Amino acid sequence: MEKSKILYAEDDETIAFLIQDSLESYYDINCYPDGKSALEAFNSQSFDICLLDIMMPGLNGFEVAEHIRNKNSDIPIIFISAKTLKEDRIKGLKIGADDYLVKPFSIEELILKIEVFLKRTKKTNTSPAQYRVGKYDFDPKNYTLQNQDNSITLTQRESELLLYFIRHKNIVVKRQDILKAIWGDDDYFMGRSLDVFISRLRKVLADEQTILIENLHGIGFRFSEKK
Repeated sequence: MEKSKILYAEDDETIAFLIQDSLESYYDINCYPDGKSALEAFNSQSFDICLLDIMMPGLNGFEVAEHIRNKNSDIPIIFISAKTLKEDRIKGLKIGADDYLVKPFSIEELILKIEVFLKRTKKTNTSPAQYRVGKYDFDPKNYTLQNQDNSITLTQRESELLLYFIRHKNIVVKRQDILKAIWGDDDYFMGRSLDVFISRLRKVLADEQTILIENLHGIGFRFSEKK
């Protein structure tokens, strides 16, 4: 079986060697020492997932992620960084990253996260091809909201969250249930990530007067649609 291909950007040679050495038995991992070379590789090759350090010379990880996300809305991006501030995590998630690992971490944890995202991107979609969301046709497989006047491409996480809400329409869903279903965990930082993505969905659907995503304080959310 062909190995999944990883783009890994890391300027610390020791860390890069350790991670590459640990992962190369499982994946085709391509390591780059700075953001510029990583982005050049992304633009000329095909990858299944991206692992990005943040503090790199030239283009930093945030800038690389923005370029990647502008070109490809669904490839999983995981930040790997020594930056522990909440603001850095939130910034990474706002850019469109799918996860954020703080150094030091275990290789087992990294592999588990990689596998979660690879399975999601390769999972066979047995759901209906499209759903109606207000005036839009929502295609969860291709992450698009489209009508005759407009086409919006969502990130993978935005699409997963919207699909979860549609499948639980008019039902109060608990925060921890959403987090476990989509993020696989319900810790504080994942909760902040959920808030970021709900805010983004609200902005995307701001012109849809029939769509409402209610925040039920201390409980969770309710996605509803007026007819």
